[in-house]
Amino acid sequence: MFLSSPVPSTSPVRWILIGLACLTAALAVAAPTMALPVLFAEIADDLNLTLVQVGTVWGLISFAGLFAGLAGGMLADRFGTKRALSVACLALGILGATRGLSNSLATMSLTVFITSLASTTIPGNLHKLCAYWFSGRALVMANAVVSAGMALGFMTGAFVSASFLSPWLGSWRGVLFFYGAVAVLLSIPWFLLPLSEEEHARLYQGHSTPSLRGALGHVIGIRDVWVLGMALLLLGGGVQGMLGYLPLYLRSVGWAAEHADSALSGFHAISLLAVFPMVWLSSRLRSKKQFLVAATVVLATGISLLSVLDGMAIWLGIILAGVVRDGYMAVFMTSSSQVRGVGAAFTGTALGLIMTLSRVGALLAPPIGNSLAVYGPRTPFILWGAMAFLGLVVVFLKPERTERIQL
Repeated sequence: MFLSSPVPSTSPVRWILIGLACLTAALAVAAPTMALPVLFAEIADDLNLTLVQVGTVWGLISFAGLFAGLAGGMLADRFGTKRALSVACLALGILGATRGLSNSLATMSLTVFITSLASTTIPGNLHKLCAYWFSGRALVMANAVVSAGMALGFMTGAFVSASFLSPWLGSWRGVLFFYGAVAVLLSIPWFLLPLSEEEHARLYQGHSTPSLRGALGHVIGIRDVWVLGMALLLLGGGVQGMLGYLPLYLRSVGWAAEHADSALSGFHAISLLAVFPMVWLSSRLRSKKQFLVAATVVLATGISLLSVLDGMAIWLGIILAGVVRDGYMAVFMTSSSQVRGVGAAFTGTALGLIMTLSRVGALLAPPIGNSLAVYGPRTPFILWGAMAFLGLVVVFLKPERTERIQL
């Protein structure tokens, strides 16, 4: 049977867990991921890659999520989140280091793909962890902490990877070896984290959960899961395409390399600074749906403006897109974990399915958008802005009905 009573709100372990979740999001997932766009110029020169090939490599991160995102959530539902996260961080570190051994498009594509099989299992399980240990407004804030960790990692990876780490470590290869070592180190506290008997049972309750097939069959039949997944497919695809292309675009229109990389890190810095005010604002509105609609409009407008702005005015598009990005994700993941019919037994599977659908958009958007650059360097932003606006249409399809997770 599931535990009938939740861990008391004074339990110190949940703050340890959320702190570790924040670090994991920042240093194991986000920083190594956002290191790639700013290293792509160096990687492309070394491996003789074209712009479309760069977009394809970037899209492989999302392609891996088609296989691993759902599987990671299902396995966590079955065997426990702590086990899933400890194994995923260890695998991510080892596999992530192999990217530094690449000597061609084929080997870079293969190593990015296998690394992403591990990394894409982690974010959904971090938000699942929040849903188990927090409720109400505390749940939104816990998700905001994880989203802030992602924003911090994205900002740090974009800012230091090419400008500081690559010169210090000798090349882009050394940077990827470094991030691999960090992920391995982060697997250790997930393995060793001491828990009380009740807390141990809470994290290792998988023995009483439904079968993998039963969990998937149940979640597939929930309409709201599909609606949320389609919304994130469109919006996330637009954001993913924009982030991978932005440093290369800014270099192509005359920005110095360090300024182009700073624009990407600035996007994430703005998002980091705004995530908690955005979450506070969402709590003042009558519904989470209102916030998601407004945030989608702002984000889609920001991406679209990049197709018409020049010079320093480009920062207006970056600011608009960045200011709501991680606040949107915090509220979105809270809504996803509270979908009626999901409950504690199926949270990982539901989040896994939503994240898997989002990876479809993030897989297709970068190479398709990059290929449009032959019609002008700004053209890709038109596609990605349109995708984000279509995500707004889908958000309207979700009714306001949620369910508190009972443990």
